[in-house]
Amino acid sequence: MTIRSERDRHVVTLTIDREEKLNALDYPTIDALLAELDRIDADDTVRAVILTGAGGRAFSAGADIPSLAASLAGGPERALREFVRRGHTLTRRIEEFPKPVIAAVNGLAYGGGCEIAEAAPLAVAAEHATFAKPEISLGFPPPFGGSQRLPRHVGRKRGLELILTGDPVPAARAAEIGLVNSVVPAAELPDAARSLAERIIRHAPTAVAACLRAVTRGVNLPIGEALAVEAAAFAVTVPTDGVRDGIRRFLDRPSAGSTPGSSS
Repeated sequence: MTIRSERDRHVVTLTIDREEKLNALDYPTIDALLAELDRIDADDTVRAVILTGAGGRAFSAGADIPSLAASLAGGPERALREFVRRGHTLTRRIEEFPKPVIAAVNGLAYGGGCEIAEAAPLAVAAEHATFAKPEISLGFPPPFGGSQRLPRHVGRKRGLELILTGDPVPAARAAEIGLVNSVVPAAELPDAARSLAERIIRHAPTAVAACLRAVTRGVNLPIGEALAVEAAAFAVTVPTDGVRDGIRRFLDRPSAGSTPGSSS
């Protein structure tokens, strides 16, 4: 089994478990990760996902080159079907997942590993982690969405520098340009990812899902269209227990009567 799943109350940690291969993403591993995400999506008692790699050397070194080589040998259509579309399916699933996915980057995140970190809504990195887009050295552009997501995260020029040079960047630089949320000592990484998950899941699951949906669907739209996405996400939450309970808690506070307006 190349994906290890561990549950602690409402949080599931998924570990890419190919340590001897630097957690490279062969096709069975991608398929297993997708299957785990489907299982978690269907379980309402799971509120957040932490995604990490086995060992301390790598989050994921990216695509499994022997698998890729076999697909490339079959020509463009086979490579697109077996490799690119599978990678797109994985990163879109992570990006659009209705529960927060936190990448806990515990080592190098190269190629597809970096693209998973880009797709995850949130990411925390160990101090020794490094990020790189080495696909250009293999003769092709990033194929799992990295040519599109990375420039959206860090800006066109910064994104192109990473994509066109293939040079690795340290965790501190990744945080500086917005690729990860924070950087912590390696020993503190699991607790930091867990703490971030707990700070999110204290809120109503309907509100969390609506926020994820609004940002993911609206972030690259013109503002008028994006505001329509926001309004639709808000409307879905109006009849929920999360809204009723949240408003009641606010109104029940001793100071509520003297507090003008709302938190907006």
